[in-house]
Order: sequence, then C-alpha cells, then structure tokens
Amino acid sequence: MPAEPTPALLPKAASWLRRRSWSAADRPVRALLEAKQAAGPAGTVSVVLPALDEEATVGDIVRTVRRELMERLPLVDELVVVDSGSVDGTAAAAAEAGARVVHRDDILPRLPAAPGKGEVLWRSLLVTSGEIVCFVDADLRSFDPAFVSGIIGPLLTEPDIQLVKAMYDRPLEVASNGPDAAVVPSGGGRVTELVARPLLNLHWPELAGFVQPLGGEYAARRSLLERLPFPTGYGVELGLLVDALEFAGLDALAQVDVGVRHHRHQDGQALGRMAATIYRTALERLDRTHRLKASADLVHPLLTQFTRDPRTRAFTAHTHPVTAVERPPMHTVPEYANRHLG
Repeated sequence: MPAEPTPALLPKAASWLRRRSWSAADRPVRALLEAKQAAGPAGTVSVVLPALDEEATVGDIVRTVRRELMERLPLVDELVVVDSGSVDGTAAAAAEAGARVVHRDDILPRLPAAPGKGEVLWRSLLVTSGEIVCFVDADLRSFDPAFVSGIIGPLLTEPDIQLVKAMYDRPLEVASNGPDAAVVPSGGGRVTELVARPLLNLHWPELAGFVQPLGGEYAARRSLLERLPFPTGYGVELGLLVDALEFAGLDALAQVDVGVRHHRHQDGQALGRMAATIYRTALERLDRTHRLKASADLVHPLLTQFTRDPRTRAFTAHTHPVTAVERPPMHTVPEYANRHLG
C-alpha cells in the first residue's frame, strides 16, 4: 500500500512562516542601532522582567542587558524588574545588578493585585515609557542578549510589525549537575506541545507557524499592548497572541530564532495547573469569538509541530492530520442485530 501524502500546512500559515520568521543574526545589532536612532521616540525600548523568587538568575540577566544593550550598544532605554512578592533576595539582586525594581503592589495601588504573571506584565505598562516593550522571564540561565536584541529587531526595522515572539530550542534538563545529569534536547515546552499547540492549530490555524507560542520572551509596540486585555495568570501568552491576531492581523506578527533557552522547569502538578489556566483562557476566547468548533478554514484539522534540522539549524515544520472519526453505537448497525441469523 502506498504511503499517504503528508498534509500541507495551511497556505496562509505557510506563507507567514516564510515571510515573518527570522534569525537574530539576520539583523546585526549595529544595524538595529541605526534603525533605532532613525526611529526617534518610536524606537525607545523598555525591557521588563517579571520576577517571583528568582534571586539565583535575575542578576545575571540584568547585568547582561545593561552591559551589552545599554552601555556597549544603547539599544535599550529602560530596564525594569517588577517583583510580584518574592520572599528571597530577588529585589536586592536585581537592584544591585542595575535594574530599576518596582513592587507589583506599588503599581496602581487602588486596584488589589491578582496573583499571576499576566497581572505583573499588565501593571508594568504603567511604570515603563518605551514605545517598544520587551518581556523577558527572570528564570533564564546562560542568558544571551539576543533574547532581547533579536526580538526587538523586527519592531525597529519593519514598521508594520506589531508583536514578535522568540523561538528557540527548549532542552529538558532532568538533573542540573552531578554524574546523573541528563538533557532531553527537545523535552521542554511540555504544556506547549500537549495543550497550547493543539488548541491553536484546531481553532486559530493561522497561528500554527509559531514555534514557541507560550514563550515568555516577546516584544510588542506599546500601541498594541495598551489595547489588549491581559489574562492575569499563565494564560497571558496565549491570550495576547490570539488577541493580537484578532486586533492587528497575522502579518503584524513575527518570530525570531534566538538559539537555546535554559531555565528552571516546573514539576508535573505545576504544569497541570498551568495547562488548566491556559485551557480556560482559550475557552473564554473561543466563546467570545464563536470558534468553539475547529476552524472552518480546515476541511480536515491539522497539527503542525517543529523540530530543529541538525544540518541547517533551521526549524522544520511537520504537519499531521488530527483524526476524530467516530463509529455509531453498535446496536444501530444492521449486521449486529442480524449476527445470529443465517
């Protein structure tokens, strides 16, 4: 029997993937600096780190951004760590490294803060001034400044781009040190693969080309962010991506390959809570936009997944059909009723 043909990525998503996916190396930082200077006030950049008990990593990130992107090359105008209630030395480590540290509860004090990352990102708009806002998670290790310069690049050089997500490999580090250390090269991003990617592919197939839709490193124009609702919890990344699609259109979105992301991994139960929050965020948008059924753009629903090509180092899309064939109750099948006859 001949093999069945591999289904193709939705044409709109495939076209977007070719035109709106770049590598950080495509825009050298010197060229970005020229573009920033030419943009004037529209090219001002604020970097925001939401932080909760990240004493071990936040200082290195802050120092790298200050040294490479504020002092050596002035791409970033403002570096703010928003502490959402750390009980360790996060605030002190961030301040010592050179960030302006603001406590979440000191921003908009008339409104009691809700727990969650999205709440911090939303409030950060009140204490930053850049026309381009870049969010970076505070638990990254071996931090590369390309996580910032790479994703602000398209916003400095392409006037029609509104939001840029970082894409990267996410190795799962089973043990951090010692003889039993082990790394699963593509084992990270478990909630992305098990929850977010299926939801996006089935209901927002235009977004199927995003390699890391839940990644915490992304940049956007303030003029977009100030017009979008922010889910207060872990659903913020999916919510912003879906709402940006509805508000600005697919061609206003882009992604940039910044290499490898090393960070602290959550345990299974924490991932379950994260998945439930993301699923609820998606359901609210599905209900609001009447997308509860799989997208009408697809005759047969598809799932696109990505792997890193070891030869070209580019991400390669693999698309698979999502089958949901159901058989009727057996008692309705004539042959079943007649199985003892004749």
